[in-house]
Amino acid sequence: MISGAIDLGGTKIEARLFDGMMQTVAVKRVSTPREDFASFLAALVEQIRWLEATGENASLPIAISIAGLIDPKTGIATASNIPVSGHNLGLALRESLGRGLPMVNDCMAFAYSEAHGGAAEGADSVLGLVLGTGVGAGFVIEGRIPPRHAGLAVEIGHLGMPARALERHRLPIWTCGCGRIACNENYTSGTGLRRIAEWAGLADPEPQSVASRASADAESARVMQIWADLTGEMIYSAQLMLDPQVIVLGGGLSNIPRLPEMLSEAIGKLRLGQVRLPDIRVALHGDSSGARGAALMAKAGMA
Repeated sequence: MISGAIDLGGTKIEARLFDGMMQTVAVKRVSTPREDFASFLAALVEQIRWLEATGENASLPIAISIAGLIDPKTGIATASNIPVSGHNLGLALRESLGRGLPMVNDCMAFAYSEAHGGAAEGADSVLGLVLGTGVGAGFVIEGRIPPRHAGLAVEIGHLGMPARALERHRLPIWTCGCGRIACNENYTSGTGLRRIAEWAGLADPEPQSVASRASADAESARVMQIWADLTGEMIYSAQLMLDPQVIVLGGGLSNIPRLPEMLSEAIGKLRLGQVRLPDIRVALHGDSSGARGAALMAKAGMA
């Protein structure tokens, strides 16, 4: 059975059509309108209609992976970079399309994808950790996304970085875009890695440049060690709360060479007694994994 997914983010609305083997057969991207909800909704509906037409099925199973939250009780959306906050997006789509479409947080969809035919196939519990411009995570237990009271994913990026970790490296306390101070993503995201590199005085603070120079440049290596240590603290918090069997890494920073080994070493220094550590792996399905997860859930009627 073919299926479709919308990957809905702050920069693009991507429609992706999958065949019965979950291989991508067609993709269409448009920029996300951010001026008002009406313009945004029109662009989203157009992308959905394109999927239905390309898949030659007006009832094509489609789910939406959204970089935001949908309250499961009220249907009201909350997002920072998409003009949907305060709106019932599901109801608006039903009125425009004549049918409802399931929606799932993009990090949850990512974790679901990697738990089903991805890097964490066969694992009982999977944390999908997305390290990009920000930090987000999703969680899957025995192949299913657990019920969510308020629609939250695993908002690990907005937990506080432990004071002990900042003190180790004499790092300043930075204010997060959410308004709180010392959130994890201030230090562990791509933006955070760049900020640490700037604080350390590197001439080129771009994350991929820092990572590529680390094997030959002592200052770049020091920045990567600090970043890995802080990211290890964040992962350690996730282990204490969720105890995942496998952690799958996604987002732009997941392309850093030897990243699973680097983070496994970091959390190994923090572990509680002889507690077994999670297995850290890089996502198998890359940038398309969130859309793939949504499409899988649409096929199964689970989103």
